[in-house]
Amino acid sequence: MMNPKYPIYVISKGRWQRTSTINTLHFINAPFTLVVEPDEYKYYKDLTKNILVTPENFSRRNQGSVPVRNFVWDHSLENNFDWHWILDDNIESIERFNNNLKIKCKTATPFKIIEDFVYRYKNIGQAGMHYGIFCPANEARNPIQFNTRVYSCILQNNHIKHRWRGKYNEDTDLSLRILKDGYVTVLFRAFLIGKRATLTQKGGNESIYKETDNRLQFAESLQEQHPELVKVVKRFNRWHHQVNYKHFKDNDLIFKDNINLKNKINNYGMKKIKNNG
Repeated sequence: MMNPKYPIYVISKGRWQRTSTINTLHFINAPFTLVVEPDEYKYYKDLTKNILVTPENFSRRNQGSVPVRNFVWDHSLENNFDWHWILDDNIESIERFNNNLKIKCKTATPFKIIEDFVYRYKNIGQAGMHYGIFCPANEARNPIQFNTRVYSCILQNNHIKHRWRGKYNEDTDLSLRILKDGYVTVLFRAFLIGKRATLTQKGGNESIYKETDNRLQFAESLQEQHPELVKVVKRFNRWHHQVNYKHFKDNDLIFKDNINLKNKINNYGMKKIKNNG
């Protein structure tokens, strides 16, 4: 097993009774830091050893997860990291997607593989793992998708000029600002996250979702931030944003100096193991 080089932060709010991401990271033996607010520390303190308590109850600012995301970013910089991982608290599995098979991982190696990939290039702003639900086993998918939104399981470049902002769709907004600066975003399909659908679990940003008109405010706020790229549309009786990512098709990867790649498959020691359970 290979552990990641950069810190993994899991931000959690009101979900000490259903600890999906905590359980997943324990299952794959990945080191991580759980980030909670002072009022909720007593509920989380026995779930894992490494807990970081925020200096205030950021949820009272009514900005969703944005303040704690910026707190985590600053914390990783203070500890001299060039990148950090930030994970949602409702991830139920890490999966290898290969030959149309989704195989649950028992190792933290996927995090290390993604880190090694981004290390080769000068101009990656974000990387991460795609949702398993968007990669059905009966359809072909490229192992990597470039220049799109990265969400829920993010390896974030600490040295870009932007930070999390606003209240709604902060993940899409940050990805778009990164892309507008000419950076590349990398969304892995070779490795996936199994994740519960939004609002199927108490806690998190549920209060933010519930105060909106079928998420109309989500879509409109993103359109206001990026009017040249975003349309507001209604589908399945709910409002959505529609983003034109084709605008960034020419954002190309730039190798660092002295990177010499071998035309050779490297599985990092991972292998398929039959589950007899």
